Amino acid sequence: MKLTPLDPKIFFSVVIPAHNEEKSLPETIGAIAEAFAKRNISDYEILVVNDNSSDGTEAVLVSLEKKIPFLRHVNNRPPHGFGYALRKGIESFRGQSICFVMADLSDHPRDILAYYDSLKAGYECVFGSRFIRESKVIDYPIVKLWLNRCANLVIKYLFWIKHNDITNAFKAYRREVIEGLLPIVACHFNLTVELPLKAIVRGYTFRKIPISWTNRKHGVSKLKIEEMGSRYLFIVLYVWLEKMLTGEDYMRRMRVANKPTEEDSAKSA
Repeated sequence: MKLTPLDPKIFFSVVIPAHNEEKSLPETIGAIAEAFAKRNISDYEILVVNDNSSDGTEAVLVSLEKKIPFLRHVNNRPPHGFGYALRKGIESFRGQSICFVMADLSDHPRDILAYYDSLKAGYECVFGSRFIRESKVIDYPIVKLWLNRCANLVIKYLFWIKHNDITNAFKAYRREVIEGLLPIVACHFNLTVELPLKAIVRGYTFRKIPISWTNRKHGVSKLKIEEMGSRYLFIVLYVWLEKMLTGEDYMRRMRVANKPTEEDSAKSA
């Protein structure tokens, strides 16, 4: 995987994978653009990855691009699927940092701005949690919630980390972190677990903040419960073996001046 060259004018890339999201995208993109406009922030982009949509998703994006100068889209070539769309977004973003956001507005624009502020403050990663004080979760399907909490509990104690929502895709990273996590192995929803676990194991600093999550209004979730099994287990064990067997082989080689330290990450957790 080779990243698109950096555009020095863009600090923050909001990457949105989209498959058949013509009904959700106008509200989602409009809300994000409005949130940044209220803060007079212009060093960002919204990058939508159109993942083989069979509805009017691309037509909607073309129309929105005429109104929102910070928006652009790319089409994901086969193979398709959520993980492959994220990989396309990683290849295509131009900012100094990247934030993965869902197309259905389940992630609140206010929290996107909190991620932006945290990265500006010097953190290398920002991991939101839906399950800490001040977080808010609305209409989470009970079966998925139970599976989610169990999976995160196992991960938390297996890696002995101070974060309880690793499985959530809504996270942000600096470009140098993404470069330090290559090559990416996962191709499905489990990619959202590989990135944060690798970042933690390889010694990057992170901040944990409370976030809001709201179930989608239109369409159906692309995550299938059966994917919570072998693919997630493979990635968790893959990164755990790296942690146990490779020592410091893949650890970052130096800290960046004026960045928050590991201790800062622990305090924020």
